[in-house]
Amino acid sequence: MAGMLFDPFREMDRLAASMLDTRQGPRLMPMDIYREGDHYVLNADLPGVDPGSIDLDVDGQVLTIRAERTARSQEGVKWLAHERPYGSFLRQFNLGDGIATENISATYDNGVLSVTVPVSERAKPRKIEVSASTTTGSQHQVTAS
Repeated sequence: MAGMLFDPFREMDRLAASMLDTRQGPRLMPMDIYREGDHYVLNADLPGVDPGSIDLDVDGQVLTIRAERTARSQEGVKWLAHERPYGSFLRQFNLGDGIATENISATYDNGVLSVTVPVSERAKPRKIEVSASTTTGSQHQVTAS
């Protein structure tokens, strides 16, 4: 199988080219997601996006983020490099159970969309009381963490 070598750099170039080609459909937005206490924070890079074009919606357990960056018309220019993508950006997440979807909030500041996704009360850790009987038949209450 001498001709079947995989070249990861070629694959990365192909992937990057498809992400930069506006004819391929929506772009992905780079993001960080982390948990802090009783909520998740999602930070997405969307520089140059009109805040009015950002659309977040929850349908069942699916969170969808959409945004648009419009191309500025530059008639009469000769492009030397044209790498900044424009068009539609899209990400979808399955939130699963245990998320308080009605309390999701979002802000857009300095080109970063921040979405706060709270954990629902029923999904937070809680103490459970355990009843145990002794050999004498009396009941003792034990609290588990």
